[in-house]
Amino acid sequence: MTSEKPRLYFFLVLLSLSLILSFLVFRPFLYSLILAMVFAIIFQPLYQRVLKWVKGQAWLAAFLTIIILIIFILVPLAFLFFQIFQEAQTLYLTLISSFDRQAFISGLPPIFSNLSVDIDQYVKNILSFLVQNLGTIFSNLAKIFVSLFVFLMALFFLLKDGGKLKQKIIILSPLTKDEDEAIIKKIVLAVNSVIKGNLFVAILQGISTSVGLTIFGVPNPVVWGTLAAVGALVPGVGTTIVLLPAIGYLYFTGQVIGAAGLLVWGILAVGMIDNFLGPKLVGKGTGLHPLLVLLSVLGGLILFGPIGFILGPLVISLLVVLLDIYADIFK
Repeated sequence: MTSEKPRLYFFLVLLSLSLILSFLVFRPFLYSLILAMVFAIIFQPLYQRVLKWVKGQAWLAAFLTIIILIIFILVPLAFLFFQIFQEAQTLYLTLISSFDRQAFISGLPPIFSNLSVDIDQYVKNILSFLVQNLGTIFSNLAKIFVSLFVFLMALFFLLKDGGKLKQKIIILSPLTKDEDEAIIKKIVLAVNSVIKGNLFVAILQGISTSVGLTIFGVPNPVVWGTLAAVGALVPGVGTTIVLLPAIGYLYFTGQVIGAAGLLVWGILAVGMIDNFLGPKLVGKGTGLHPLLVLLSVLGGLILFGPIGFILGPLVISLLVVLLDIYADIFK
């Protein structure tokens, strides 16, 4: 019996080292793999439909599902980012060209009369920074393309072999099969709730806001619509972060009818998405308190970066699921 302990300890040391090294190997692609898992859950119903259509050929169904994802999601996102970049550039040049340096300085209190605001030098500094960091910029672009490739490959195999992976996890888990199934079911519910209830509704609200801004003549509607979508992800903020300033802009520039029209548009068109479409898409949802949703979104953004608005609520939802399982086990 004593000889078994050294073997067990040696095995645990090897297992720990392997887990640590494996984590370090996968660490550069961790976000891509997590996103692939999330999208595999979201697109599972579509994959199952395509699988029936191709008569059970899993690899072909996974391939066609990814093609659909690229055509209807990734390509429009690429065009959106390009449009945002163009409008942001136009907005920046407009602000720079309309900035009257002499008027600005003369309008300051006397204590600031000798203040020199050299916009040309400021622009030159920005251009110099860009030139000096071109290597870093291209390096980041290369990382984005590598991450995108890893994401698509991981998504392909998760769609194709997700069922086998699920069975492996259940076999390795020390919990009972019913407990594992309950955890997986609630995680799937949480993912669908976060994506459909938060992300998809926020995107629809951003699009609706952009349409309203375009109709009533607010400049750079895509940029402001994107900001509205980001605001819609944060409970308590919403699209008002963009709509109220836009209404004020129209009103104070003499476009009273446009301001009233945008107000009505915001209440009916944009607000209706959140009030009527949101609950239908979410269904039962995660059951998270609005304060937890707010903290999970903000904390996720701080901890994980831009992807945090998805990962934050998912982490908290997983915690709630595990606490429910714990309560059932030790009742």
